Amino acid sequence: MTTGYATSRRLRLLHKAESVDAIAPVIENGLPECDEQAQVVVEVACAAVNPSDVKAAIGMMPYAIWPRTPGRDFSGRVVEGPSHLIGTEVWGSSGDLGIRCDGSHSTHLVLDHDCVAPKPGNISLIEAGAAGVPFVTAWEGLKRAGLPQAGEAIAIFGANGKVGQAAAQIATMLGARVIGITRRDEGYIGHASAAIDMIDSSSEDAAAAIRARTDGVGVSLIYNTVGSPYMTAAADALAKRGRQILIGTIDRVVPFDILQFYRGQHHYIGIDTLALDTRATVASLTELAPHFESGALRPFAVKPDGIHALEDAANAYAKVMRSDRERVVIVPR
Repeated sequence: MTTGYATSRRLRLLHKAESVDAIAPVIENGLPECDEQAQVVVEVACAAVNPSDVKAAIGMMPYAIWPRTPGRDFSGRVVEGPSHLIGTEVWGSSGDLGIRCDGSHSTHLVLDHDCVAPKPGNISLIEAGAAGVPFVTAWEGLKRAGLPQAGEAIAIFGANGKVGQAAAQIATMLGARVIGITRRDEGYIGHASAAIDMIDSSSEDAAAAIRARTDGVGVSLIYNTVGSPYMTAAADALAKRGRQILIGTIDRVVPFDILQFYRGQHHYIGIDTLALDTRATVASLTELAPHFESGALRPFAVKPDGIHALEDAANAYAKVMRSDRERVVIVPR
């Protein structure tokens, strides 16, 4: 069935851009196709702009299709589908949307019934649309590595990044003791259920500082959100049988001390949320939802200057690739 949304609009990337500055999305009118028996139409209220959205636009995701509508995260209201879902405020995220298929930088999005979930009632649509990728990445990494236990010491490299903040929220919610590492002299800037012990790696040896804070033992779990710049420090800071989670990198190839690895009986866990389809990603958000509803987890604040219209998407993409710390979103209507 074709919906009757004459004002439905979507961003389109027609071809790979040579650089971030060359990204030139166009806006097209389009009526989403919806099978009412199996699908819903979501009127998009907010869709985050993630680094992966922009990297795909400049050809860093070889499996990205062209042309396409970008956008992995979303929130909105169901406006077409089964009667019991009409009007439901939902949220979602995906490793497929915006990359292997058309995504959320659009006024309307068509999805299968099990690819949306009711958003937590105590957070806004704007906050819900900005939560997806960082919290899903943090949650998947911690689950795969084994959720930290109460009292367990863990270290988060890149603790003030969005995934780092999400991981700190989840870990402290579970009662873990979190040591955060950044490359500047600053305190922890996010929400947490307990104090975060911060280390400035620009002024002190991160591994030595971590061991000093753990009676020389090291930490049993490291969430390395940055990759190569911290590989040596992370390996040196791991306790015996420790686990390191990796989600990205700057340099693809790094030195690797095999002797240290096997004698330490270490485990390295790679997380790629782009490999998770929409159902799997929404399932993670559904697991996290009760913790948002309880207040143990809090969404990222979205400041007014982080909100962009569809027509201003190119500036929003450029802002994200400048490593802007604020969450950047598209509000399409």
